[in-house]
Amino acid sequence: MLVLFLQSDQRASHRCRIVYRLLREERCSEQEMRPEEEAVPHKPHAVLIPLPSQGHMKTMLQLAKLLHRKGFHITYVNLEINHRRLLESRGSLHDLPDFRFEFIPDGLPSLDTDAFQQMDLIWENLMQGRYLASFKRVVSKVSPNIPPVTCVVSDAFMSLLTVTAAEQLRIPIAIFFTFSACGFMGLYQVPVLEERGLLPLKDESLRTNGYSDQVVDFITGMKDMRLRDFFWFDGIEMKFSNDLCRRFCMESVTKVLKAPAVIFHSFDALEPELLNTVSSMFQSVYFIGPLKLQLDQMQHNDLNSIGCNLWKEELECLQWLDSREPNSVLYVNFGSLTVLTKEQLVEFAMGLAKSNHPFLWIIRADLMICDSATLPPEFTEETRDRSFISGWCPQDDVLNHPSISGFLTHCGWGSTIESISAGIPMLCWPFICDQPTNCRYACTAWGVGMEVDNDVKRDELAKLIRELMEGEKGKQMKSRASEWKKLAEEAARPNGSSSLNLDKLINEALFSGK
Repeated sequence: MLVLFLQSDQRASHRCRIVYRLLREERCSEQEMRPEEEAVPHKPHAVLIPLPSQGHMKTMLQLAKLLHRKGFHITYVNLEINHRRLLESRGSLHDLPDFRFEFIPDGLPSLDTDAFQQMDLIWENLMQGRYLASFKRVVSKVSPNIPPVTCVVSDAFMSLLTVTAAEQLRIPIAIFFTFSACGFMGLYQVPVLEERGLLPLKDESLRTNGYSDQVVDFITGMKDMRLRDFFWFDGIEMKFSNDLCRRFCMESVTKVLKAPAVIFHSFDALEPELLNTVSSMFQSVYFIGPLKLQLDQMQHNDLNSIGCNLWKEELECLQWLDSREPNSVLYVNFGSLTVLTKEQLVEFAMGLAKSNHPFLWIIRADLMICDSATLPPEFTEETRDRSFISGWCPQDDVLNHPSISGFLTHCGWGSTIESISAGIPMLCWPFICDQPTNCRYACTAWGVGMEVDNDVKRDELAKLIRELMEGEKGKQMKSRASEWKKLAEEAARPNGSSSLNLDKLINEALFSGK
């Protein structure tokens, strides 16, 4: 059995809770503390470490900010490659004395390449335990101005590193799935599908000949699922081994099954059946999303400058949105990992052109496979007066802008829950990992999405855009999205389910030795 917590008597646990309450009351007051007073000896100190991917980093940072507002000293740990990219994109990472950034050496041959393009090496290093000594040094660091670490909050896909470290250092740990419960189940059930001979796909033609559309109706808590709606390991021409990806993911899931505390970035009303399912699988489960809405409930001006975008946000798009009519613009963003072929880029571009609707399109510098994103001249000519193209943007601000009416998305969970929180319906074009599962739930269980065929064609895309922006189904989706927005806001309020679950997480898992 894993030993993940320091043994402590009831009086010590009680004292910790008293300290937490006092710190929380103190934090909520308007009085400013001097920097030298912030690192009090008994202040709880959480170390948080995400998977080195933009979406995971952003969500983990939101949780770090919430814990900071509730009285925790924070150490946020990145791999060296992303630590350097953060420095390049936003400058200094030392904004507050009690909110610190650290990094561990990653052993990668190139620090000039995106971490996800070297993920196979990172996975190998994690599975071989090569980061363990460096991470333990960060957690064990002693300083007169920094309180000792009292807990670790780890991305589920860093568990091969963090669970071992927490066990050896006898420090409480909580595991954070930065995605949905349905996304987790879509991954967890892959071995079951393999045992039944349904996966892996033996031939690429099985993706398009109807085989992957067969109904899977034997998964507890999941309805209306097709084979292709489960976790995808094989990204198109991604620069890592699909077999290695599968092995790493399944080893990580196995590692966290005995974890005493598991967190999901979801909320109770969104996935009630799956809440019951995952609660039966783990000792303690906490649905604490949407984190952004919880942060909005707090005064946190001192944290506004702390971000973790690996690309520099271009704010000019917000000025362009200001010039557009309310509910008139389609937002297009395929996230930080999706890559397109030249043919796909052209079909998306011409579909947007044929839709005759205004759009804001985020095109990363590395969106194309082994090429730069060159758009057709006719696309530029047709859309000149109703389009804005940017390299990266503040997505929360964009989705909550009054001119935005719909979102063409890859269905990464960060984008999905942000869209739900903003009450924006979606056109869904999933790429890899949990994205097909998120897409399926958005289009069926939640009623806020329409799926774009994997083999995207301009005419069909234009038709879907017009339906979303002006059609009857689009109106129904917008109404449903507004309902989910209200439920998300209710969950994030001070007495809402997610806020209460966060407090339970702190008291039961991050302070308790249970």
